Amino acid sequence: MNSVPAAPDIVAVSDVNAAATAWFTNHFRAMRAYGNYRDLLADPSIDAVYVAVPHHLHEEIYIAAIRAGKHLFAEKPFGIDLAAAERIFAEVQAHPEVLVRVSSEFPFYPAAVRIARMIERGEFGKIFEIRAGFLHSSDLDPTKPINWKRRVATNGEYGCMGDLGLHVLHLPLRFGFRPANVRALLSKVVDHRPGADGALVATETWDNAILACTTTDGIPMVLETKRISPGDTNTWYIRILGTENSAEFTTHRPKTLRTMPYRAGQPQAWCEEDLGYDSVTPGITGHIFEFGFPDAILQMWASFLTELAGETPSFRCATPEEALASHQLFSASLQSHRDSFTVEV
Repeated sequence: MNSVPAAPDIVAVSDVNAAATAWFTNHFRAMRAYGNYRDLLADPSIDAVYVAVPHHLHEEIYIAAIRAGKHLFAEKPFGIDLAAAERIFAEVQAHPEVLVRVSSEFPFYPAAVRIARMIERGEFGKIFEIRAGFLHSSDLDPTKPINWKRRVATNGEYGCMGDLGLHVLHLPLRFGFRPANVRALLSKVVDHRPGADGALVATETWDNAILACTTTDGIPMVLETKRISPGDTNTWYIRILGTENSAEFTTHRPKTLRTMPYRAGQPQAWCEEDLGYDSVTPGITGHIFEFGFPDAILQMWASFLTELAGETPSFRCATPEEALASHQLFSASLQSHRDSFTVEV
């Protein structure tokens, strides 16, 4: 990218696994490796950190990073549960000098950004339905070994909601479509998986979640997070229906934006437009080329770096406020499923 107002240098890495840090020290000159993350946070030459650890470690490490004065790019869900998210958020508020953002790259696809601009300009008229989801298929294989995401102690009770849900909520929350209530349908499709010795052990977290919500403005909103959605490989989508325009995008068709402008008495017809490399942060890639998942990640990082440099990006990364709001929804969803009832968020 040729227009990011900051040039990052990766100078240090921390992992309890020496083999993991070895890759970095073998590929980057002058890379410093730490076996303990607290030693990395004590390094005065480091301005910002990216922390990617299992959910049960979020609270400890995020708070330590914020207190150390390091700008933080955090992984979702921003804590293992609502209580942890609230404690992290309180630390964010106590240190306004530290920039904290949360990983969510899919809204940086050109079509998703176009939909965001349409919302900003009021092009939908009266919005009357919102649908969004993030779908995986790899866990359909019952022989896939169990991992930390299948354990409540490391992943949390949210299951697929915690790991996938902020991606789904990023755009709706950004534009004020906040859930007021939820009726949740949670399912555990594969209830046993092979453990380290090959013997079957019980899975503890939810595979799939369908959340039927009403927003604070009274708009029906259906959200999906699924780890077992046959045929879907890392598929993210959003669909917004309005009285004057509708729009939808899915990464299953990464170039294509579908819209349906409508005027009273006129024909109803969906239009398809294949978009080029129309990125939030301009890069060296020409418009005629395609945009993909690695580009979305780079655009997300460019947005974070733009804020670090003191400038305002045209589209921001997910915020701690949005992460906290997602926790509030997921906690209400657990209660809704347990009670088979609609729960206020």
